[in-house]
Amino acid sequence: MMRSLALTLGAALLLSACVSAETRRERERPLAANPSAIIAAELAFNRLAQDKGMQAAFRETAHKDAVMFVPQRVKALDWLRSNSPGSGISWSPHAVYASCDGNAGATTGGWTGPNGSFGYFTTVWLRQRDGRFEWILDHGVPLTGTPRAAPEFIDGRQAKCGNRPSVGVEAGDIGDDLAIGLSP
Repeated sequence: MMRSLALTLGAALLLSACVSAETRRERERPLAANPSAIIAAELAFNRLAQDKGMQAAFRETAHKDAVMFVPQRVKALDWLRSNSPGSGISWSPHAVYASCDGNAGATTGGWTGPNGSFGYFTTVWLRQRDGRFEWILDHGVPLTGTPRAAPEFIDGRQAKCGNRPSVGVEAGDIGDDLAIGLSP
């Protein structure tokens, strides 16, 4: 009996040692929404742009399927190979909207340019298997008149999980340029 228990325990220990570090990280990643993590990703994105430049920041934080508008929609990594999104632009999020499962979120806020220009941006983020966030959509628009006022606190919203209502997805007309995405 004791020998059987020892063999069983030994086999269990051996099997647990075989679990890869990747599998452990995947199991340990947060499963709940964390809007603060999306805000942190946006702030780190801006900090990287200040430290290494806009082009490096956009490339290093982009999802492989990321799109941006320049002003037309382009596949970001292809466009960034030979173009730069500018320099000297600084931004900060004013609000974050997180999916109920925390796997997707959007930030929006204001930006300022080196020549006194200003505008607003929207960035859509996807959480990766390792827990990091990568942006999949980036859109910025210049404004005239008055810049958006920065709030005292960043507004955070989280969708509520539950049964999905039956919502029809409307397809565009032939030749329309559109994309539809859902949180995993």
